Amino acid sequence: MLHLVLHVMVPLLVAVVFYRSNWRRALLVMLATMLVDVDHLLAEPVYDPQRCSIGFHPLHQAVVFPLYLALCFLPRTRLVGLGLSIHMILDGVDCLTQ
Repeated sequence: MLHLVLHVMVPLLVAVVFYRSNWRRALLVMLATMLVDVDHLLAEPVYDPQRCSIGFHPLHQAVVFPLYLALCFLPRTRLVGLGLSIHMILDGVDCLTQ
């Protein structure tokens, strides 16, 4: 449960601190990046609390992480990159604490 709360609270904190004048839009864009979890639908079972997402699901592979990080450096895709990077970091931390 804490993992899911962090997926909302961390982007909210980033939005409020770094995008104060437009924090709602920033938060919505970063929350929309949670759609990356659609790849969980390809797994059997769809949800396994003991499974580490990193390296298991197609959009959670290490090979795509540099792309997610690169998006952070382009002004037009910065929020998407931040959202995806935050998501992968939180999923990685979750894997370490299981």
